[in-house]
Amino acid sequence: SLVRRRIHVEEAWSDIEVQMKRRYDLIPNLVETVKGYAGHEKNVLENVTKARTQAIAATTPREQASAENMLTGTLKTLFAVAENYPDLKANVNFLELQRELSDTENKIQSARRFYNTNVRDYNISIESFPSMIIARMFAFQKKELFDLEDGHPAEEPVKVSF
Repeated sequence: SLVRRRIHVEEAWSDIEVQMKRRYDLIPNLVETVKGYAGHEKNVLENVTKARTQAIAATTPREQASAENMLTGTLKTLFAVAENYPDLKANVNFLELQRELSDTENKIQSARRFYNTNVRDYNISIESFPSMIIARMFAFQKKELFDLEDGHPAEEPVKVSF
């Protein structure tokens, strides 16, 4: 049962990675669309690109959570800048990218809950008697939860409606 739980945790993390990759793939298109209308907002666009790169490079749940917090903050800034460009807000591509990003944010939140549930069950198993004896013999290690900072805006999906 310990092996099964560990595999469930790994599978759940994989689900998160799939959704985050989808999110990361949407961001360059979003940046390019905004750049066409707000090219002089170079600093904002560079910050989004930098945050995306750091999020892609994160390897542990803790690093990923930190990178996701930063990326969400830069995306919020990007959407705030977009508010100043009425033509951009009406652009069909931009509206579709907003919808896809919002949908992906919801999927990430759901995958994160599923992962954390699996991690909780796994961690309880390796710390409960009698399975803890087997867990120690075979070096089963606790897994980290994928938690965002308390009260951070990224705990809710990015609001992208205009």
